[in-house]
Amino acid sequence: MRYSDAVFAFVVALAVATLLTPVAARLAWRVGAVAKPSERGLATRDTPLLGGLAILAGVLVASAIWLPSTFQLQHVVHGKPGPGPTVDIWMVLAGACVITLVGAIDDAIDLSPPLKLLGQIGAAVIAVEGGAVVTDVTLPFIGALQFPNTGGVLTVIWLVALMNVVNFSDGVDGLAAGLCTIDGVAFSVIAFDLGVNNAAVMAALTAGAAMGFLFHNFHPAAVFMGDSGANLLGYMLGVVAVLGSLKTNVVVALVVPLVILAVPFLDGGFVVAKRLKYRRKPWSGDTNHFHHRMARIGFSPRRTVAYLYAWTLMLAGVAIALRFVPYSDHHGHYRLGWALVMGIIGVVALAASVYLVYVLEILKFRHRTALKLREDNPDTSEHQIDAAVRRDLETGEFERVGR
Repeated sequence: MRYSDAVFAFVVALAVATLLTPVAARLAWRVGAVAKPSERGLATRDTPLLGGLAILAGVLVASAIWLPSTFQLQHVVHGKPGPGPTVDIWMVLAGACVITLVGAIDDAIDLSPPLKLLGQIGAAVIAVEGGAVVTDVTLPFIGALQFPNTGGVLTVIWLVALMNVVNFSDGVDGLAAGLCTIDGVAFSVIAFDLGVNNAAVMAALTAGAAMGFLFHNFHPAAVFMGDSGANLLGYMLGVVAVLGSLKTNVVVALVVPLVILAVPFLDGGFVVAKRLKYRRKPWSGDTNHFHHRMARIGFSPRRTVAYLYAWTLMLAGVAIALRFVPYSDHHGHYRLGWALVMGIIGVVALAASVYLVYVLEILKFRHRTALKLREDNPDTSEHQIDAAVRRDLETGEFERVGR
């Protein structure tokens, strides 16, 4: 399998999703799968959902052309290659169809959280039965951990978690689709380098389908992907990460997926932690996601997604560097010069992440809050401003300031 296969799969998935997204939108209007303006969402008018159906069509068509019905993976334990599980692509795609259907039903009639979770677990179990299962991972400074009996359970947890974090990120025009496009391309590049070519093609066609939908989803969005699309993209990227990690027991097998998917994971983790802190249900809705908080400090939807795209691109670059910069032989021996280069890349990425999360979201908010408070009362002290900012950031209930 050649790199050109991934490119062609990307293009075909993109074309199919682009052409069928308007059809999915018309279907959404007919069945009443429509998002209405609300406090939690950033939609300003009624907008059709079900964009995930077009994304699924792109995935299925490209997969049918460029992926074999079955293939056997190889994995490496303690530096020795050995046979891995046999992957049934049609089982994996069956799971994709199941989660898209569950999401589409939820878009139309609003399923309860337990039913949605049951659907996600069902789709993940189908993927595991199709051979997408983690059998071992390698942790830094610890080594390889084997999961001969619990790998299936861990894979289900991973897939369900990823479906939800992608779903959490789908709150502003173009965000989830753009992030998944970037992440899919990054996974494809790394999977090809690892020699897991079928996983690389799967990642590429997932990215292509997401990008095809994205043409209709930029602000102001003509259609939303809905739960059908967000869950599908999370599922596909999760499967790609699993298949790509089975080839090697190097640290990159665990670290790379976490780095590539850091933005949605950080967003979801931040929100869930805050909900638990205030004794709210983890799945309850609120306006504490990164995109909500950026909107409250005056970022436009386009500016919000631009910053989050840039953040994701930077982290995807770090993940690719982890694979291509020869800082280690992946057997515990490090090359000082290249290790320093990799360390500098990591420090720059960390500093930029801190800038995006802290400076853009908090310091700019403090500045605008100060202007507003001093507009109301010119004698407002720095202490009063700090207290107001701490209170508002703690509760996450502050109003938008500025333009």
